[in-house]
Amino acid sequence: MTGTTVIGFLGSTLDASKRDASRWNKWRPTVGLCMQPNLRVDRLILLHGRQHENLASFITSDIASVSPETRVEPVLMNFDDAWDFEEVYAELLDFVRGFTFEPEAEDYLVHITTGTHVAQICLFLLTEAHFIPGKLLQTQPQRGKPHPAGVWNSIDLDLSRYDRIAKRFAEGSRASTSFLKGGIETCSTAFNTMIDEIEQVATRSSAPLLLMGPTGAGKSLLAKRIYELKADQHRLSGPFVEVNCATLNGDNAMAALFGHTKGAFTGAVAERAGLLRSADKGMLFLDEIGELGLDEQAMILRAVEDKRFLPVGSDREVESDFQLIAGTNRDLVDAVAKGEFREDLFARLNLWTFNLPGLAERREDIEPNLEYELERYASAEDTRVTFNKEARARYLAFATSPRATWNGNFRDLSASITRMATLSPDGRIDTPTVEAEIARLERLWTSSEADPDSEILASVLAPEALAQIDPFDRTQLAQVIATCRRNPSLSAAGRELFVSSRQRRKSTNDADRLRKYLARFELSWNEIE
Repeated sequence: MTGTTVIGFLGSTLDASKRDASRWNKWRPTVGLCMQPNLRVDRLILLHGRQHENLASFITSDIASVSPETRVEPVLMNFDDAWDFEEVYAELLDFVRGFTFEPEAEDYLVHITTGTHVAQICLFLLTEAHFIPGKLLQTQPQRGKPHPAGVWNSIDLDLSRYDRIAKRFAEGSRASTSFLKGGIETCSTAFNTMIDEIEQVATRSSAPLLLMGPTGAGKSLLAKRIYELKADQHRLSGPFVEVNCATLNGDNAMAALFGHTKGAFTGAVAERAGLLRSADKGMLFLDEIGELGLDEQAMILRAVEDKRFLPVGSDREVESDFQLIAGTNRDLVDAVAKGEFREDLFARLNLWTFNLPGLAERREDIEPNLEYELERYASAEDTRVTFNKEARARYLAFATSPRATWNGNFRDLSASITRMATLSPDGRIDTPTVEAEIARLERLWTSSEADPDSEILASVLAPEALAQIDPFDRTQLAQVIATCRRNPSLSAAGRELFVSSRQRRKSTNDADRLRKYLARFELSWNEIE
């Protein structure tokens, strides 16, 4: 049985009374709501100011006498100006974000009869925006003969009439940067417009989203922030589950996504829930969804539409209710035309499609992202590093020029800042460090453009390791990696690579032969598949 928690302000006037027997002839909202015969209040979160601590204590005592099952939890909340919308809303928002809500275990009612009008409006907005996962509660005195309990009702208003007010208030109090941008003051008008639209969709819809864009454009990070935004507003209670579909091949893809029963196939020594079930009540991010096979795509579509699917080896369907975000760097329209991607799944995903631009298309956002990357480095390494003035100007001049192609997009930028910060032990990135990094980036980009094989190699090897491989070996290694990526297993890739020589041998172990070849370059199957 779920409990009921009420959140509301102490009424400094309505709850006050003479402290004698006559008070039981007066309607006091906070006491009265705990006296309702058809409303059990298990927990009352009583918000009050410091000047009303004595009244809060007195009201708590009276509630204990009429409703022993109600646990009153006084919460001190002081405002410098209780009529200042921005201050009151900010304080209440901090309180709500720090409060542990458990919607599956408790029902929440927000009492808006008491408190100043500003406090009541702020509670209304927080509830309407789902920061508080509950309903509004109104109490009032009973008509006719005075009665201390009064009456109550749950409010179900047509909220559309308040859209304009809520919008104006939100615009006046919203922080200067979007949560989805991670606090980065991005300057690209097109990107900012897109993020604003994504924010609206994320807070109002549970339909699938499709994020398209080149590798390194930030699809994964954006998906995680969308999840955090929805979780913060209590629209999701489950986990964020991220899957790189490019790493799933053959039967492994089915088992990993949809789970399997014990003994479903060789090696299935125990039952496995699967990633879709793990994302129940939460969000599933399928990155590189275009790499999934047609069978997996069909099951994903069924799972999205019906919330049901069949684990491998099972004859009984299971359920999972999750929101889907899909990411891809492929042209799915072209993939549909070629029969490589299901048209019905694309139609389901295409309701909300957003194309994330590469870094080269957002050069005006490179400067604000420098500070973001330095903050990330400081957080990860517990060391703060900054540019000196000349070095910063030199790096930005190069980074925003046509010479900087940013083939790897934000991954290139992040790696670049990390390298310079690491090579600056005194905590200051100087001009020589910047010049060395510019030369490194130009070598990386030039080799990738001049030699298509280098792009494949750069995806699995660090620039230092790539620079040590002879041109003769580069072409061969790139061919091996490409073959591995289009095969479901090490053995299958080995059979394709050694198809001629294996016919001349009495015994073959193509997987071992391929494994030893990759080991020459300190690579493994898991790193390149």
